[in-house]
Amino acid sequence: MNRGFATHRSPKTIALVGKYHSQEIAESLRRLAEYLHERGISVFVERETSEHIGRIVDLSRWVTCGFNDIGAHADLAIVLGGDGTMLNAARRLARYGVPLVGVNQGRLGFMTDIARDDLLTCMDDLLDGRFTPETRMLLDAEVIRDGKEIASNMALNDAVIDKGAIGRMIEFELFIDGEFIYKLRSDGLIVSTPTGSTAYSLSSGGPILHPTLTGIALVPLCPHSLTNRPVIVNDSAEIELRIIHAEDPRVHFDGQLTLDLERHDCVRLKRSDYTICFLHPPGYSYFAMLRQKLQWSERPKGT
Repeated sequence: MNRGFATHRSPKTIALVGKYHSQEIAESLRRLAEYLHERGISVFVERETSEHIGRIVDLSRWVTCGFNDIGAHADLAIVLGGDGTMLNAARRLARYGVPLVGVNQGRLGFMTDIARDDLLTCMDDLLDGRFTPETRMLLDAEVIRDGKEIASNMALNDAVIDKGAIGRMIEFELFIDGEFIYKLRSDGLIVSTPTGSTAYSLSSGGPILHPTLTGIALVPLCPHSLTNRPVIVNDSAEIELRIIHAEDPRVHFDGQLTLDLERHDCVRLKRSDYTICFLHPPGYSYFAMLRQKLQWSERPKGT
């Protein structure tokens, strides 16, 4: 159940989730835990984070728990890492309605707003309720084989159906709300949320969708027919891909979870009933973030 986030309510319990095997993240997480404790906040450290980072710094004084307990008890979660760490936390916590705050310890960081050097200086605004909530949609996916569901998952960025490791193209049929759209031979198809529109979809020629939109982008990967272009459909659409021919087809969720497919499998996608809430610091602007990350304002060198 999504609880939402009241900007006027100061959080009492905060969970910390971090990328593994990083000295910098370990130190940042320890300093953040100590700061929050001094502010009277109950601190949870996600179990796998604690198991890995605890080898680098001492986290024994903090409560260690899994995502289910975080979902049941935490008012919000602070994620230290890159977009990949945020994607994993979002899929795990969306069903509980726990808001996420992203601290960029990675590289590009479209979803992690706070720079590592600004971590502690931003905490006063967070604890005083001055962060702005923003709701993001997710996708629900199910894989059907011989009329039975064999797997299901969620994706915040995208679900990608592709040809796998074999060099030959995949051939599939696309249906939207039960209507046949086209048969496509290509390297695959990206089904992207607005959040994922700045990820794999963007590098494949897809459009950038503002995160407040609720459309779904369908972006072909190297289509055999050059007239197959990206299409945006309503978020209420039910999308189905039926594998016609492929040597090694696969479906990937947020580039993190992969499932092997077989000929005649169906992948069905729709908007999830769950959403995830991102909390942005004061002054956050989506377009300012794009200018910075995509270097839209950069002048050519030598001018």
